[in-house]
Amino acid sequence: MFSRILVANRGEIALRIIRACRELGIETVAVFSEADRNALYLQFADDRICIGPPEPAESYMNISRIISAAEIADVEAIHPGYGFLSEQSHFAEVCESSKITFIGPTSKAMKVMGDKAEARKLAIANKVPVVPGSEAAIDKNEDAVALAHKLGFPVMIKAVAGGGGRGMRVAHNDISLVNSMIIARREANAAFKDSSLYIEKYIERARHIEVQLVADKYGDFIHLGERDCSLQRRHQKLIEEAPSPVLSSRLRDDICWAAIKLAKAANYSNLGTVEFLVDDKGHYYFIEMNTRLQVEHTVTEMITGVDLVKMQIRLAAGEPLPLRQKKVNLEGAAIECRINAEDPDDGFKPCPGVVTNYYAPGGPGVRVDSHVHTGYKIPPNYDPLIAKLITHRRSRQEAIACMRRALGEYLIEGVKTTIPLYLAVFGHSRFITGQVDTGFIESMFTER
Repeated sequence: MFSRILVANRGEIALRIIRACRELGIETVAVFSEADRNALYLQFADDRICIGPPEPAESYMNISRIISAAEIADVEAIHPGYGFLSEQSHFAEVCESSKITFIGPTSKAMKVMGDKAEARKLAIANKVPVVPGSEAAIDKNEDAVALAHKLGFPVMIKAVAGGGGRGMRVAHNDISLVNSMIIARREANAAFKDSSLYIEKYIERARHIEVQLVADKYGDFIHLGERDCSLQRRHQKLIEEAPSPVLSSRLRDDICWAAIKLAKAANYSNLGTVEFLVDDKGHYYFIEMNTRLQVEHTVTEMITGVDLVKMQIRLAAGEPLPLRQKKVNLEGAAIECRINAEDPDDGFKPCPGVVTNYYAPGGPGVRVDSHVHTGYKIPPNYDPLIAKLITHRRSRQEAIACMRRALGEYLIEGVKTTIPLYLAVFGHSRFITGQVDTGFIESMFTER
């Protein structure tokens, strides 16, 4: 087991990793930008190193500064969290060449599965259903238009690298396709330093289903069930739950084992999430794999009792999988709301500022992952996620009731948040009955 780990991230996920390491008896080194210099969670790390100014490119995305910090702090491993460098195979490669363990998959597996076009090819070769689309990245707008006419509008434009909804656009005609390609290339290059795009048929009225995989370095795999991440805005997830309220047992098994088959073909190890779309006829299609810890890992932890961050660390240290598939038990239902400092009534505009009053809910069935406190200054430089509110109860209806109560208790003053939107969602009949799709949030705003 490692004795000292560098946490190459910030906010609630940095605190989450620090807590897991403390329970494992591992010392932590937290890196931070000038914008986070006074962040309270830094006090829980054993050591702290400033890596630059607030701009991500000069701090949390700066590989040379993070590696220098790791060498100065004499750590054995780096945990990248999610976002920033967590899905950059080059960063994993640099860690490997520097004799520092990257807590995640190998750089080779990340290159294969982190490149959406290459992952599609691997899925097709292994008979895992994929959304019809381009077989490789598309460079020319005229080629994109020709393919869109072959597939039929609407189509989805996607960045080959990265995730989080960046570089993704839906186009309904030739003009919107060309314009969206320009915007998507710019977004992808800014976020991932890679402007490559590909195109898929847009599946309307789809559910977004993802499978949590765990694999050790010795070829053993298990899945920890699925998560339903259909409630999104601009392709970024807002509410996730486990298990999905609409999958039959047979469809669940088919999707989970398709995910394992694909990961095995990539010689994958550590944690990973294979994502699918499921249409209204029950057909499923592979769309991508996230080669990292997911924001919504919490709901899987609640229904399985497995600490996924500790699992990541143990697997990276070379330990074998501690359980087999038959020993994985899924109990109850869990739901997560991403509490963002955004104004849903103003196009989800980010709302940085000072939190003047903060009170987190509690009680049976409630979990809060957050680094926020009264007086905390939310910087404008990063993702607006400030907390994750999770409920876990015996049934989905009980988890919904618990979430409704917890949202009503949550007090965050000084900035606007997504809490009012979630209160509306949890009172909506379509959500309560599970009859939602990836367009549900947008449809709610048109109902107003």
